[in-house]
Amino acid sequence: MSKHLFIGALILGTIYIAGNLPDAAPKRFHTEAEIAAFKAMGPNLLLPIDSTVIFPTSAACKGCHGLDPNGYAMVDLAGNDVNMYDDWRATMMANSAKDPFWRAKVSHEILLYPQHSTAIQSKCVTCHAPNGHYTAFLRGQGPYLIDDMLQDSIGIDGVTCSTCHKISDQNLGTTFSGEIYFDTTRVIFGPYPGPFGAPMEEFVGFKPLYRDHINDAGICAPCHTLVTHPFDYEGNPLGTSYVEQATYHEWLNSSYPEQGVSCQGCHMPRIEDPVVISANYLFLDPRTPYGLHELAGANTMMLKLMKEHRQTLGIDAEAEHFDATIAATLSMLQEKTLQMSLEVEEETADSITFALKLINKAGHKFPSGYPSRRAFVSFTVVNEAGDTVFQSGRLRPDFEVEGQGSGVEPHYQLINRPDQAQIYEIVPADVNGQFTSILERAYNNLKDNRIPPEGFSVSHPVYDTTRIEGQAANDPDFNRKNGVEGSGSDVVHYRIGIEGYQGKLSAYAAVYYQSLPPRWMAELFDASTPEIETFRSMFNSADKSPVMVGSAQVEDYFVDGTVNVQHPAANIQVRITPNPTANGICSVDVWGAQLRAVTIYSIDGRRLAHYPNPVNPLRLPGKGVFLLQIETNRGKAVKKVVSL
Repeated sequence: MSKHLFIGALILGTIYIAGNLPDAAPKRFHTEAEIAAFKAMGPNLLLPIDSTVIFPTSAACKGCHGLDPNGYAMVDLAGNDVNMYDDWRATMMANSAKDPFWRAKVSHEILLYPQHSTAIQSKCVTCHAPNGHYTAFLRGQGPYLIDDMLQDSIGIDGVTCSTCHKISDQNLGTTFSGEIYFDTTRVIFGPYPGPFGAPMEEFVGFKPLYRDHINDAGICAPCHTLVTHPFDYEGNPLGTSYVEQATYHEWLNSSYPEQGVSCQGCHMPRIEDPVVISANYLFLDPRTPYGLHELAGANTMMLKLMKEHRQTLGIDAEAEHFDATIAATLSMLQEKTLQMSLEVEEETADSITFALKLINKAGHKFPSGYPSRRAFVSFTVVNEAGDTVFQSGRLRPDFEVEGQGSGVEPHYQLINRPDQAQIYEIVPADVNGQFTSILERAYNNLKDNRIPPEGFSVSHPVYDTTRIEGQAANDPDFNRKNGVEGSGSDVVHYRIGIEGYQGKLSAYAAVYYQSLPPRWMAELFDASTPEIETFRSMFNSADKSPVMVGSAQVEDYFVDGTVNVQHPAANIQVRITPNPTANGICSVDVWGAQLRAVTIYSIDGRRLAHYPNPVNPLRLPGKGVFLLQIETNRGKAVKKVVSL
């Protein structure tokens, strides 16, 4: 475990921070009658909040930071509503305590290890119901369990407004596994200097303060690095630790910190539009930049499930709020996650090899987070008639990938059989070396070939929590470019037999993302608890289709499996001179056959020019690498030519 993980003892108590930055002095600007009328309008808020309350619920923030019916505050320059409350309340963070999969998973772990029930619940709620957990902890009330959370308005509020906005800058980024330093005084931290604090102080009872650490990625560290301690099947501790997820450390082990791009920079994208951030006060100046509270990740499947069952789950977000979050999540997945390219790498007399390059655009591994998340490549080659001649990564009707068995589907540098599939994933194993989805049993990883972020290095101090495991560690194309690590990419080579085939081939590649794949769900659904049965019913009716993250293709690439490209048939010689050519002009010479036509293709298979009666010398269409399809009275050949 990295040394920096253990810096400082965790003493969770009241943390007093000196108010040495400029803050607006509170000013009374309402009459007593106005204040009384406003408080009476609050739906059971009992404002201002009692002085014994450490964390206000999101309901206390809604009045000023929710929808402004006057259309003055919380809108961008185009008049679009961008209010914080509605954007937040349909996110995975807002509903972390109501997440039915999480509740089912906790119940499963307790079913297998009932002697660990208190420890399991207490640890899990630190991040899924942090305000409830830490209120109980700081008041010395003992373990805070799921039943406590279900009866507690601040616990069931999930990762709420006051969770992030009350995190202190003390030991920022150095704690993990739900160990959070909060400022427990009556303050709320925000990103703008000189906040006008009177409304929040008057009506809610908390003072807004400017602190720049609210935009620091360290805010996310405590819950997005989780280290567990495994047990054997009898519940005996194994004396080791297991990194269940380390998204924050993956970000540390990237080029993004040096570029000044934090977690918030992607998951709370900034707009430059000036936005008034509080309703009801027409004299307030707008703020810029403004961070959208989309908090989008990648889990569209669970968002759709919670949207459909929001009444059962006690979620107060409306369908349209979920639709907005789902749209933002799809945008994150499909526009900001992966860059793909596909090209013909090599052609011989009996095979053609395609190279699929995947570049990770995220600031952490792809996929990241909870270890069930995975991505897989679907690769298909079809002939001119539209018939499939090769397919890898086919999705079965049960949403499992063809070739995935009970063991580990290895990482591939080269795929040449349909039963081989490239799956980017983490594969936890128990002490017996068998795959497990039981976090109490996760002992080590049999595989972790999730694509690293740009700048990722095996020499980084946090590499011990972000390791590459399995065959990917020996793949010269994995996170390497020209032998240098840190590319944040992978290249998969697909070799397809073409002997005897003459004609055009088209290749299509797509990467799909799954948050809860079948193999991960099998152990959970082999058990039964009330929480598992509730989730089973919801899951069975849910849309389990994977999300396509990106695609690439090479279309209408001509191949000739009857004539050797490098070594044409006996008595036929084809020569391109000069090659490379410095001026884009070359000659095509054929011996032993009659030259009939030359067609010029780009390296990705696009037809650029056709000469039915070629005249030497031939002019190439610009600079680059081209493929010349040379037709003779005895067959066809393909030659590469380089124009400098």
